[in-house]
Amino acid sequence: MEMGNVPGTGNVLGTDVIVQIAVVVHDIEKTSQAYADFFGIEKPPWKWTNPFEQSQTHYRGSPTEARAKLAFLKVGPMVIELIEPDHHPSTWREVLDEKGEGFHHIAFVVEGMKEKLDTLAERKMPLIQKGEYSGGRYAYVDTSRDLKLMIELLENDNK
Repeated sequence: MEMGNVPGTGNVLGTDVIVQIAVVVHDIEKTSQAYADFFGIEKPPWKWTNPFEQSQTHYRGSPTEARAKLAFLKVGPMVIELIEPDHHPSTWREVLDEKGEGFHHIAFVVEGMKEKLDTLAERKMPLIQKGEYSGGRYAYVDTSRDLKLMIELLENDNK
């Protein structure tokens, strides 16, 4: 049941719909093929994230040249995002180096990104990385203290 931006619900994000589960990997070609074989679907193409000039990526408060190869697999109502990071500092690289391949985050589409980030910061859930993509912006928030995982907020520009 989607809660939307209903006043009084107490829902911090204004939604309870998870749109994406993301996994960091060493080899996006090999892993995307394994997922395609497992689900009996076509292997998705991968693409590079935009360079800094477009993405304006910031990691732990500082600009970073970090980029990653991304592949998206539509599985039922969910998208599985595979992420193969480059060597520059990023949350993707940090998780892959510290924990190895596996879970990275769950994502929600939100409206009012800045307000959501302020509310999360007040709850001691700090912004880890943010950037722009064609048609919107993203933010990774460290919610691990309370929720035991990282979340990503996606805000799409209104068309």
